[in-house]
Amino acid sequence: MANCKQLKNLSEENSLSRRLFLSYFTGIGMASSLLPGILFIKCQGKTDKKITKKMLREAEQLAGLEFTDEERELMIDGLNSQLEKYQELRNVPLDNSVPPALHFNPTLPGMTFEKKSKTIKMSNVQISRVPSNLEELAFLPVTHLAKLVKSRKVSSVELTNMYLSRLKRYGPKLQCVVTLTEELAIKQAERADEETAKGRYRGPLHGIPCGVKDLFSTKGYKTTWGAMPYKDQIIDKDATVVERLEEAGAVLVAKLTLGALAMGDVWYGGKTRTPWDTEVGSSGSSAGPGAATAAGLVGFSIGTETNGSIVSPSVRCGITGLRPTFGRVSRYGAMALSWSMDKIGPMCRTAEDCALVLNGIYGPDGKDLTTADIPFNWDCNLNIKNLRIGYVKSAFEKEREDKEWKANDEATLEKLRSLSFKLIPIELPDYPIGTMNFILRVEAAAAFDELTRSNRDDLLVRQNKGAWPNTFRRARMAPAVEYIQANRLRTLVMKAMADLMSDIDAYVVPAHGNENPTLTNLTGNPAVAVPNGFNKKGLPTGITFIGKLYGEAELLALAKLYQDSTDFHLKHPAL
Repeated sequence: MANCKQLKNLSEENSLSRRLFLSYFTGIGMASSLLPGILFIKCQGKTDKKITKKMLREAEQLAGLEFTDEERELMIDGLNSQLEKYQELRNVPLDNSVPPALHFNPTLPGMTFEKKSKTIKMSNVQISRVPSNLEELAFLPVTHLAKLVKSRKVSSVELTNMYLSRLKRYGPKLQCVVTLTEELAIKQAERADEETAKGRYRGPLHGIPCGVKDLFSTKGYKTTWGAMPYKDQIIDKDATVVERLEEAGAVLVAKLTLGALAMGDVWYGGKTRTPWDTEVGSSGSSAGPGAATAAGLVGFSIGTETNGSIVSPSVRCGITGLRPTFGRVSRYGAMALSWSMDKIGPMCRTAEDCALVLNGIYGPDGKDLTTADIPFNWDCNLNIKNLRIGYVKSAFEKEREDKEWKANDEATLEKLRSLSFKLIPIELPDYPIGTMNFILRVEAAAAFDELTRSNRDDLLVRQNKGAWPNTFRRARMAPAVEYIQANRLRTLVMKAMADLMSDIDAYVVPAHGNENPTLTNLTGNPAVAVPNGFNKKGLPTGITFIGKLYGEAELLALAKLYQDSTDFHLKHPAL
């Protein structure tokens, strides 16, 4: 907790910095969420909470404005009146699950999408034998596991016990498991086998053991959000994704780690590791799903992304991760971080696996009003040779420290050309994309307002400048008008992105070192990350494909074609 000693130390700095720090921790706001300071009052022994013209003069600098003294005089009474009214609002409890009345929609006027749902068409894989040691199946993709379960060559109970054993053996080493859902898993696996024996086969997820990021509420189990303040939290309902996995016949074996409150790979129990090098973090925030899938501890997993949280750990762990279009998958029962940017998606071994999992979880549920009713029609035989594929020319030409990764990315372009694609050079919309990222921070600060006000943010493990506690506090300095202006600019970015995508069907871009992750998370476009080699440290490298809004079928077909002609996704870490 910030204290009087910290305030005293700030006295050596300039007056504005000190006063802004004081106002930061107040919870008492004005129109721009800047003023004044409960903490200041406690430390100075004052009880007068009135906003003064002096405070206002200093706050003006953050808003980029300068008023006259006469204008300030006119404002003071109204601001102090607002101060009292804000407290009335704060007296109404707001759970993290309550969304704003304003909903983000990534589509623009005139856009049209597929309306007819079709039966999915998946690959007909061949499996010659079932090994005596079932752990040899641990790294098989869902397409293959599904064939084994459907044919009853392997039971769901056998698969479940095998994955539970691996979770118990390797989970502690990777620090990727929060809770094993063993009792539930055995029950679901037994039901899956009974149904298969009776001829009731639910589809490709039937009987397949999986894990979910521990920000999805699950009946009978803790939902910790990876954060110390919530480590004993029980939300006694199933998130829509958890419900849909069960309806599809999947078996939930574990709730997997996430960086605290969906940032990074550090959670209250430690740091999640990539199975390729346990001295290295798995990246985040879908840290556990990335590590567990790569290590063969689950058949597939479910992660979430707000600004890279599926793509980044997928690349670090060498798996295939799909961030669907904003609004594809209901977020009901999932921790909210940014209502206009949060997305849910599969993290698997192959692009086709991602398609099969997405098919099981997508679509509206009447609970998350941002979820769109647009079909996802997967066809493993889709002819994509006529797709127009772009590449972000400047991003590939940019010098990078990791020379092997750069070489792998260039090799990816050559592989696509060898597959008869005439790659089209493109550039991303030229807007201050990085600056707009404060939209996420402001929404996150609102989602965890109570955590900041109660000072329970001190319980979070990470407490540096880039960690959530400081980020939430900094976000309180963002004027409300600037948040709205940034979202207006976001509309221009969406239009520019729509113009770009009108000339191409998808594009390829390096997975890091550019503004593409923030840009496409703001616009809501889907992305799939696939492995494309290794660097000199032996860590996986990856590339990202970006598609049109609700164009996941074509996007995943492109990624599948790339994987069918390479073998990077078939390589596994030696644990």
